[in-house]
Amino acid sequence: MTADDARRQLVDQLRSQGWITRPEVAAAFTAVPRHLFAPAGTSIETAYANDVVVTRRGSDGKATSSISAPWLQAYMLETAGLRPGARVLEIGSGGYNAALIAEVVGPAGTVVSVDIDAQVVTRAQAALARAGYPQVEVVHADGAHGHPADGLWDAVLVTVEASDLPPAWTDQLSPAGRLVVPLRMRGNTRCLTLQPANDHLAATASVQCGFVAMQGQGRDPARRVPLRGDDAVLNLDDDTTINAEALRAALDGPRVEVSSPVTLDMSMGACLESLHLWLASQPRPYGVLRVDRDRTAGLLDPQDRFFCPTLLTSDSLAYLTMRRHDTTWQFGGHGFGPNATRLTSDLMELIAAWDQQFRAGAGPDITVHPAGTRLPDTERLRLLVPRRHTLTAITWPETDR
Repeated sequence: MTADDARRQLVDQLRSQGWITRPEVAAAFTAVPRHLFAPAGTSIETAYANDVVVTRRGSDGKATSSISAPWLQAYMLETAGLRPGARVLEIGSGGYNAALIAEVVGPAGTVVSVDIDAQVVTRAQAALARAGYPQVEVVHADGAHGHPADGLWDAVLVTVEASDLPPAWTDQLSPAGRLVVPLRMRGNTRCLTLQPANDHLAATASVQCGFVAMQGQGRDPARRVPLRGDDAVLNLDDDTTINAEALRAALDGPRVEVSSPVTLDMSMGACLESLHLWLASQPRPYGVLRVDRDRTAGLLDPQDRFFCPTLLTSDSLAYLTMRRHDTTWQFGGHGFGPNATRLTSDLMELIAAWDQQFRAGAGPDITVHPAGTRLPDTERLRLLVPRRHTLTAITWPETDR
C-alpha cells in the first residue's frame, strides 16, 4: 500500500465512523503525510492505522510522547471549530497534529506547538520541515504557561492528560475561543471542548479518551496502589482512604460474582462512557482499576482493563464486569473482601438506576469554575472535583424520582 492510498483509506474510515464531517478536516488528513512523523522503521500500515503510535518512552518504558489515534485527532479538530486564519496554540507537541491544524487554518493562520521535552521539540521541528510545514512554530517550554503572544488564541488544543486547567490556558484564550483538553475527573479522562460562559467554562462536547500524562508544573498523577504489582493497580484520584494491605489480602479470598439484567448493544460505546461517569459521580469511595488480563487470568476480569470503575471500602472492592451474549453484553460485578456482597449489590443498584434514568439521555453537564467558587445548592446529583486552579462540576439531569 502506498502512503497516498493509506491516507485515503484512513479518511474513508474516519468519515464512515462519523469522526470526520467537515471537508476541511478530511482535506487535512488527506494532505498530511503521517508516516513522516512516525519513528523510523514504522510501516505504512502501522503509521496510518486508526491507533496510537508511540514516539518516545521514559526510562520506565512508559510512553511520554505519541501520535494520538486519528479518530481522536479528528474529533478534536472538528469540535475546536477551526477556521482559515485562526490562531491556534497546541500544548504537547509531536508535529503531526500541528500539521493537521496548519492545513485547516491555512496560510493566513498561526500555529504554535509547545512541549516540555527538548528531544520531542527537536524531532517535531525536523518532521514538520521534512513534511513541508515550516510555518508551524515549535517551542521548548512548559505548556502550563501557555504561550504569551501578540493577541489571544482562537483555540487551545491540549494533547496531554491534565487534571487541572492552568490559568494561562484560559487567560490567553479569546472570549469566543475554545479550549479542547483531556481532563481527568476522579480517574475518568474526558476530552472536553470548553467555551467561556460568563464566569466559568462549559463543556459543549465530551468523549472518553487516553493521553500521556502532563509533565512539568501541571504534573498531578493519580495515586497508584499496586494490588498485584504492576499487573493490577488501583488508581485513586481524590482523598479516598483505603487499607492497601487489606485490599491485597482480599484478592486471596473468595470472589463474589453477580449479574445485572441490564445489557448493552455492542455499538453503544457512548452509553458505556455515561455509565463510567455515573459511577464515578456517586458520593462514596471510588477508584479506577487497571489490570493486565493475561497475567491475572482467573483472578480479575474487569469490564475495561485500562480504567474500570471500582466501588471501595477500606478493605473491600467491587468492579464492573461485562459478559458477551451473541450481539449484546451483560453487565455484572465482581467483589472481594469482607464487604464484597454489599458492594456488588450497590453496584447492581447503581447500574439499574443509570439504565432507568440516564442511559437514553445526553449525560451530565460539565462546567469548570475558578478554584474556591461556591456553587448554588442543587437537588441534582453533582460531583465536585477540586484542584489547585479550578473546580470542575459534573451535574446530572433532574429525574422524576
